[in-house]
Amino acid sequence: MNRTLEILEQLIRFDTVSANSNLKLVSWVEAFLKDCGFKVQRIPSPCGEKAGLYAERGPAGPGILLSAHTDVVPVAGQEWTRDPFRLTQEDERLYGRGTTDMKGYVASVLAVAERASQAQLSEPLKIALSYDEEVGCVGIREMLDRLAPMLGKPRACFVGEPTEMQVAVGHKGKAALRATCHGQNGHSALAPEFVNALHLATDFITELRALQDDLARTGAHDAAYSVPYTTVHVGKLTGGLALNIVPDQAELLFEYRHLAADDPDDILNRIRSAAERVSQQYRTRWSEARIEVDQYNAYPGLDTEVASPVICHAQKLARRNDTTKVAFGTEAGFFDRLGIPTIVCGPGSMEGQGHKPDEYLSLSQLNACDAMMDRILEDLRQ
Repeated sequence: MNRTLEILEQLIRFDTVSANSNLKLVSWVEAFLKDCGFKVQRIPSPCGEKAGLYAERGPAGPGILLSAHTDVVPVAGQEWTRDPFRLTQEDERLYGRGTTDMKGYVASVLAVAERASQAQLSEPLKIALSYDEEVGCVGIREMLDRLAPMLGKPRACFVGEPTEMQVAVGHKGKAALRATCHGQNGHSALAPEFVNALHLATDFITELRALQDDLARTGAHDAAYSVPYTTVHVGKLTGGLALNIVPDQAELLFEYRHLAADDPDDILNRIRSAAERVSQQYRTRWSEARIEVDQYNAYPGLDTEVASPVICHAQKLARRNDTTKVAFGTEAGFFDRLGIPTIVCGPGSMEGQGHKPDEYLSLSQLNACDAMMDRILEDLRQ
């Protein structure tokens, strides 16, 4: 536990907010793992300002994969009462940006890697660290072509997002979209003679709300989620230059988070059809009226089958008898799509501490994670 805390203290000092480079942290971790006898491969981002890592130690074979991201969410605009980039221990709480999401888990992974350097392994311990998870799982997607051949086929993947050490077997997939609405400029005194782009946008929002209502009523349901159906959400609407000018363009950003049983391609097709219906209503007045829908980001969901052996194995290692599904997205779906049995299990509470000012991780949660790592290490020695 003391060693894990020493490592966590160092990790928190690196300001790896997603807008910043993570290369200093990556260099430190890379050297750490090499000192532990791991084979380490750095995977640079396309821009070269960030990188992920893949590390492995032990004989060839399936092994177990431990997965985490290195970036954290911003602290700007939040009221912290402590330095967010300095680990502060008060009673049973460890304060600092990323303690829960998810440098506490990374510290536990590195601590077990150090213990593994003194162990005789019968299977490999595999570690994957990514970047830019907090902005839509961008990093793992960019890494995957190079990462997948290195991974092989681990018999289990533990993604260490905060679940309070429960074994999470599912989360929704997500797609982020942009709708650009095209209308006509004109003087507001003659507004009815022009197609107002904001009118297209608001009519399109009405269509999205109707789609949401239909998905809630007739779509798939999964009672394991607090919101048990696929959701459609509009987060931002912009348009117009001045009050006395009819806007010729408006933009809205929206998303859908889908259950595994709902086909994301079908949802996207329904969205595009709604955009076309709205556009056609305005083309009788102006033939160029249109709404362009662009999907600019997406990540897959996770829905590990109840009968999958990885669940029982994870429960044994985590000392849990229950399972859960989480509301937030993770990188787990990417590993699942590679055919790697995957669950999510890590210390801390996303609902209680994730992304909040004065983020903290309890010592008991970190201790439980360290204990799970010890059992994983013993499992690899058998």
